[in-house]
Amino acid sequence: MLWLFFFLVTAIHAELCQPDAENAFKVRLSIRTALGDKAYAWDTNEEYLFRAMVAFSMRKVPNRETTEISHVLLCNVTQRVSFWFVVTDPSKNHTIPAVEVQSAIRMNRDRINNAFFLNDQTLEFLKIPSTLAPPTDPSVPVWIIIFGVIFCIVVVAIALLILSGIQQRRRKNEGPSEVGDAEDKCENTITIENGIRCDPLDTKGGCVNDAFMTEEERLTPL
Repeated sequence: MLWLFFFLVTAIHAELCQPDAENAFKVRLSIRTALGDKAYAWDTNEEYLFRAMVAFSMRKVPNRETTEISHVLLCNVTQRVSFWFVVTDPSKNHTIPAVEVQSAIRMNRDRINNAFFLNDQTLEFLKIPSTLAPPTDPSVPVWIIIFGVIFCIVVVAIALLILSGIQQRRRKNEGPSEVGDAEDKCENTITIENGIRCDPLDTKGGCVNDAFMTEEERLTPL
């Protein structure tokens, strides 16, 4: 009777877990590609771990908290590490709908990948699309970064305005002194006309030549 029951259970399981069967999923692993020389062999222990991870994922789904490892069936395991699996519902003796299994796998994809040191590219659930990694929260809030950038721009603009104002004041201060120096140079210049030294009397009035001065002009009154 025990042998009969065993064969009956095996036959039922064989009917439930088949390639392209209803609610069945194919899995393909690339252990050698992912780990290279550190690749491990896929054996019954690894299969047990996979079934345990699937059962763990199913227990996260509402109304599936009673899922056990024995409810996860594997079949058609190949040496290149590919196989099919289904999750059975023992109360009704049929497989759990693919939508529920897919939702459970997607929610716990990272946990399953980490258990085998693989990722979405080396541990493929062919009918289950890979989930995007959750966005990482920055250590510094975005508004602080934006405020810092704007504050730096304002500080730089103020510094440039101050520097330009200082340069304009320097130019204004240097202007009159240069004009005064030019006038002083004009006053101190001594010109020579017709070989006779001419001392400037007035920068605007020009120079007076002593050769053309009268006796009265040469003798200045005391």
